[in-house]
Amino acid sequence: MDRNLLKMINLAVLVTFAVVIHTVEAALPLPMPVPGVRLGLANMITLLTLSLYGVRSGLVVAVLRTVLGSLIGGTFLGFGFWLGLSGGLLSTAVMALALGAAKRGYLTLISVSVLGAAAHNIAQITVAAGVIGSAALWRGYLPLLLLLAVPTGFFTGLAAFYLEGVTRRVLRQAGGAGAV
Repeated sequence: MDRNLLKMINLAVLVTFAVVIHTVEAALPLPMPVPGVRLGLANMITLLTLSLYGVRSGLVVAVLRTVLGSLIGGTFLGFGFWLGLSGGLLSTAVMALALGAAKRGYLTLISVSVLGAAAHNIAQITVAAGVIGSAALWRGYLPLLLLLAVPTGFFTGLAAFYLEGVTRRVLRQAGGAGAV
């Protein structure tokens, strides 16, 4: 089978996983100490995609996860959609940059994930503050969100670390299957 076709199939599976995780997480009422905070479990799929296939594929997964997840959840083009899209785009860009340092041994996937979680929160607060016209969100809410980015980013990074090892082994056994 053609490597490009295998890569496309693998990316479709990753998008599916990300959308399912995103949708389930959005539907579950998790007891979080701060309103609007979620674990961000779908980010592990974005991080895995970045690690396996690069920046372009990671951005595709992040955007499709947000669009399809919001269509399923009935929030497409609503306030939450724009928060999720901005957070997904910035966190993917930050994680892509940080992965360069990780590949040279300066960072781990876990620290890359924590940086992505922090970037996601920064983007969301920036958009929310712009929409409501209040910089008070930066002073009052962002420090709390950044504090929560550490454990949530750690957990998703740890999951991505284990998933990456398993996925690379499976792809090798399948004859490469389009991974870089």
